Amino acid sequence: MDNKNYLYNNVKSKERDEIISIIKNYEHPRAAIIEALKIVQKYRGWVPDNLIFFIAKLLNITTIDVEEVATFYSHIFRQKVGRNIILICDSITCYINGYKEIYNKLKLELKIVFGQTSPDKRFTLLPVCCLGNCDKSPTMMINKDTYNNINIKNIMNIIEMYK
Repeated sequence: MDNKNYLYNNVKSKERDEIISIIKNYEHPRAAIIEALKIVQKYRGWVPDNLIFFIAKLLNITTIDVEEVATFYSHIFRQKVGRNIILICDSITCYINGYKEIYNKLKLELKIVFGQTSPDKRFTLLPVCCLGNCDKSPTMMINKDTYNNINIKNIMNIIEMYK
């Protein structure tokens, strides 16, 4: 089996068709990288290595070009993640206002550290450098929901909503 057939056989037709359709919207193929990554993640929940290679071949660019974009953005996941993604802001403002205590509470209760997924596959815990809510810190996101002024008293009530 040649490389091209292998690539196409491991890509869902919806993924392939959507990526091909967005390419024509961009003058330069590199401009389509982030949208292609978002499409893959929409269908799989993360972006596996073989799809980095597929996107690169489709856009006629290097895999390093695609990987650089994929690893730059904190909302593109390069490993399998849990059903709920917890992003905890670890900026200086959140740090000063109690980030460390919140992280320690989540670590204890969920039995995971940054970069890990809980054994029941419900939660993945990740740091993020800023969520843009410094005036309401500490802040975290679970999936697309933002929570401000979190503390060790209310953190587990928030987590319970996602179990």
